[in-house]
Amino acid sequence: MNKKIAIVIPSFNEEGNLIVMIETLQNICSNLAYDFSFVFVDDGSKDKTISILKEKSTTINNLFYVELSRNFGHQNALKAGIDLVKDNVDAIISMDGDMQHPPSLIPELLDFWEQGFDVVYTIREEDKNLSFLKNKTSNLFYRLMNKLSDIKFEPGTADFRLIDKKVAKVFSDFQENELFIRGLINWVGFKQHAIHYKPHARFAGTSKYTFAKMLRFAIQGITSFSTKPLSLMIFFGLILSAISFIFFIGYIFYSLHNETAISGWASLLATVVFFGGLNLTVLGIIGIYIGKLFMQAKGRPNYIINHTNYK
Repeated sequence: MNKKIAIVIPSFNEEGNLIVMIETLQNICSNLAYDFSFVFVDDGSKDKTISILKEKSTTINNLFYVELSRNFGHQNALKAGIDLVKDNVDAIISMDGDMQHPPSLIPELLDFWEQGFDVVYTIREEDKNLSFLKNKTSNLFYRLMNKLSDIKFEPGTADFRLIDKKVAKVFSDFQENELFIRGLINWVGFKQHAIHYKPHARFAGTSKYTFAKMLRFAIQGITSFSTKPLSLMIFFGLILSAISFIFFIGYIFYSLHNETAISGWASLLATVVFFGGLNLTVLGIIGIYIGKLFMQAKGRPNYIINHTNYK
């Protein structure tokens, strides 16, 4: 009996990519000795994504759709697919539905899995088609993650990976409110192997990751795996306190030997504004962690499935 492989594909407004994505997957997987199922997770799309999936599933037996009740975000949509299929397959491959994750890598992922690796993940090489700013901010993100987290991340790590069923079951038990899946998969351990790839151009549509979303994702990743920002603020505060104390002692000595004290409202105002901004920054960082605890304490699900044809 052939091993069962599920390919989970979160999709948000991907009507222009679905047909070519499905056809490409069929062409590649038909030549491999596995039982494949293609599971598209519609993350609250506003276009015809779910309509196309429902129509195609009537003629393609191994095509399944999962319709979420609203947009829950890429990471939650991915977890929804993994949670749904984990008990029925031997391994799960996750990838995006915009053709930037090359389906041609699927045989290689499976080869390394057959060699005994529990996780086969991919690392995106620098894309020359992306803007200079986007490439640099991506590299900066991974450098910050490695500095601030106990988990080490390789630059370019993507959500295009294969995980064994035992890894999927461990991951499925996580109930974290703000998911950062590439960090969680790294954290669980097991035997892992990396594959480098060159990203393909998006077939249709535009990227859903705006700068604001990327920034939020970066903050989410850092605060999910480290409390070092809090420690850094303590260290920074101690340094500023020491500088202020030294300046105060110097000011006293200066006043004792001069009849006029140092004057200047500008310097006083600048100092007040500086320390006021610092206080707000520290409170903001603390607030992020408290907010994460608040949302986690609510115990709300990461996603809600409206309808699926997965059996």
